[in-house]
Amino acid sequence: MPDYFSRRAGVFPMKPGDPGRRSDSRGHPCLDLRARMSRQVVRSSKFRHVFGQPAKADQCYEDVRVSQTTWDSGFCAVNPKFVALICEASGGGAFLVLPLGKTGRVDKNAPTVCGHTAPVLDIAWCPHNDNVIASGSEDCTVMVWEIPDGGLMLPLREPVVTLEGHTKRVGIVAWHTTAQNVLLSAGCDNVIMVWDVGTGAAMLTLGPEVHPDTIYSV
Repeated sequence: MPDYFSRRAGVFPMKPGDPGRRSDSRGHPCLDLRARMSRQVVRSSKFRHVFGQPAKADQCYEDVRVSQTTWDSGFCAVNPKFVALICEASGGGAFLVLPLGKTGRVDKNAPTVCGHTAPVLDIAWCPHNDNVIASGSEDCTVMVWEIPDGGLMLPLREPVVTLEGHTKRVGIVAWHTTAQNVLLSAGCDNVIMVWDVGTGAAMLTLGPEVHPDTIYSV
């Protein structure tokens, strides 16, 4: 008859030579609960003792006035050339565009993309052109911008195209990953629109009958 150790999780047979084999006060063999639990709870992982190193100050962007607008967005978009950050702006919406190589303290008077009349909620770089970025705003519009190769030297107020069709704020913009000039937008009007950026026309509209509630992701 094998010896057993009983606890909540069940009954476990003991084998001769088991490193956790012990005897209780009556001399009956039992298992050391600590040894048993350590083998069951602790899982080995090659990442267990891996720790990240914080970036140095000269490799970071400092003093960026990130937008305080309450919205479920990353407020940041990056591509191989630039990083774009939605920032605080008076009298409208704006976002910064900074070259990846120019890190450090950001001048409070740095030029921004500032064509929206209400806070910017989402931004997305075009996957086919590293100089093109789209933005959605509380002013119910989507705007597409072209950034100069060296970055912004002056505030950019005139978009390449303005896409109008939503009746409430636009919180999501996303480019098609393979088809050029195809952009999707979703607003708080529960409408999804697929745009041809080249012509500025909507190719497809999914109304609130498809999504009767708020759209959070696409």
